[in-house]
Amino acid sequence: VSALVALQSCQCLAWKPHPIVAWGAESQHVVAGYSDGTIRVFSISRTEMELKMHPHAVALTAIAYSTDGEMILSGGKDGLVVVSSPRTGMTIHVLAEHKGSPITVLQCTRKQYQDFGVEGGELWLATSLDRRVSIWASDWLKDKCELLDWLSFPAPAIPEGLGSLPPSLAAFCPWEPGTLVYVGFGMQKEALFYSLRKKQVVEKISLPYFATSLSLSPAARFMAVGFGERLLRLLRCPSSEAQDYAAHDDTVHLCRFAPSGRRLLTASHSAVLLWQLTAS
Repeated sequence: VSALVALQSCQCLAWKPHPIVAWGAESQHVVAGYSDGTIRVFSISRTEMELKMHPHAVALTAIAYSTDGEMILSGGKDGLVVVSSPRTGMTIHVLAEHKGSPITVLQCTRKQYQDFGVEGGELWLATSLDRRVSIWASDWLKDKCELLDWLSFPAPAIPEGLGSLPPSLAAFCPWEPGTLVYVGFGMQKEALFYSLRKKQVVEKISLPYFATSLSLSPAARFMAVGFGERLLRLLRCPSSEAQDYAAHDDTVHLCRFAPSGRRLLTASHSAVLLWQLTAS
């Protein structure tokens, strides 16, 4: 697969949800975003590229599938978010609300109809480096995409000597429907729980440093946070009970819980670690 796009840098990846089982074999697909603005869909079982699209004029910085796998959401360095169809290769929507700031996170989650007084079977969010988060309700079959909420988090003046700002990161909370968690450069070092129903921050958890990575377990009330200080913190919510691990030798720039919630993958510059979570 890598030989097919040897001249370009892969910037982001996402697995297609719910692999289709046909004739006893799983048909697995992964979508990748590249530095030249292209998106490529690969078949893992056939080890070949199935589709190439070019919806962006700049490098991609985030990519995700819709929960049914029927749409691909991609974000670029210029802040544009594009919704594309992997069936036709066509661009369905171009959203410019975050224009001017790189997209750092795209995430989709299922929702029940009229949970928030709007049509659609899916919620999704986009986060940009300038501490803004947009939340959308979509009905892909009806070609509907409606802005549900818009968050902008304040921050102090950038300290002198700071090479780069920590990323702005957000994720839907699996154990609190209608709630998202946000971390980023701000007035305090903390994780914020924001309720889409109440339109306000409902909980704050103090952190030792500004976060560089974030993941929430889909199976238990655990949150993993990585830091530039080579530290990984595992938080049990809502008690905020914390355990710190210093196994990395550089910035922990990636945290990912497995769908089972029993394993956690973390990555730094020179190491990828797999953690096993115990029942206790």
